Amino acid sequence: MRVPAPFRRLLTTFLMSLYMVIVMTFVITTVNTGFDSDFPARWGRAFLIAWPIAFVVILIGAPTVQKLADKLLASG
Repeated sequence: MRVPAPFRRLLTTFLMSLYMVIVMTFVITTVNTGFDSDFPARWGRAFLIAWPIAFVVILIGAPTVQKLADKLLASG
């Protein structure tokens, strides 16, 4: 399946934010509260709060971060 070019940035943002939020909320929830029978509910709540924030932050911030990375690589 090929994603049309106009949607590529949205798909990349979706996948990157999903991946990062799954990993980070799992780790942080485990470290802060432990792994017990209530873990899935705590992790799910953390995920539902964090994912929309991460999606918007990546969508808005990624172009600026990419430009900064390009400048840092070009100056080296």
